[in-house]
Amino acid sequence: MKKIKKGDIVGRISYNKDIFFVVKDIKDKKNVLLEGVFVRIIADSDINDLELINSKEVYKKENKIEQEITKEENRNEIKTVTGKILHLDGDKRYSEKSSKYYQKMGINAVVKNISEKRQPQMVYDMLVYYRPDILVITGHDGMFNKEREFYNIYNYRNSKYFIETVKEARRFEKDYYTDLMIFAGACQSYFEALIQAGANFASSPARILIDIMDPLKVARKIATTDEFDYIRIEDIEKELRDGRRGIGGIGAKR
Repeated sequence: MKKIKKGDIVGRISYNKDIFFVVKDIKDKKNVLLEGVFVRIIADSDINDLELINSKEVYKKENKIEQEITKEENRNEIKTVTGKILHLDGDKRYSEKSSKYYQKMGINAVVKNISEKRQPQMVYDMLVYYRPDILVITGHDGMFNKEREFYNIYNYRNSKYFIETVKEARRFEKDYYTDLMIFAGACQSYFEALIQAGANFASSPARILIDIMDPLKVARKIATTDEFDYIRIEDIEKELRDGRRGIGGIGAKR
């Protein structure tokens, strides 16, 4: 069996390789830190439970995402004036895909690859500089214990950083409804705390995995909606992979 190393794309045998992961770190020759390739999840695994994924399978999945973007682009051939998006993403690959998506959709967006830990330190100055209408705060997240402790911040890998970033953003702009719409979170994030901190939309009410495209679709919906219209989660849920189980919120006006 080929030796698994940092940067490899792998699947967990015990989960029937249902999620493609990139190996981020091998801690002690056995315990491996993983990040989802197409979903925004962080996980740990025993190295013996991992199997390399064929590059053709990865390409097939990437191609499917590209087709989805093209399909949306074709539905939006008549370009409209959009709200400006500032998107902070903890994953470099996701940042690149997000930037490509916004460009194809004709949306005015600035995408920055900033680690989840650094987002609280960076967001205020970036808001001052870019003055966006919409702020997306995302990357990777996950629960250490998925069966209990839903309301314990220490049970989440990166939710505390997303929460701090939202609070910093609300220090810049307090109005939830007219001046700055915020989406925050990733897979299994602490939804209630993100909303309480000041997010308009967040993940994940049911503590499930969210698709790489979900935050982008929320941002696009807000950005391309008339500035006098109010957007509720009911207006977006059908476009999301798992609807209101994955994303929820109090609504927003661009």
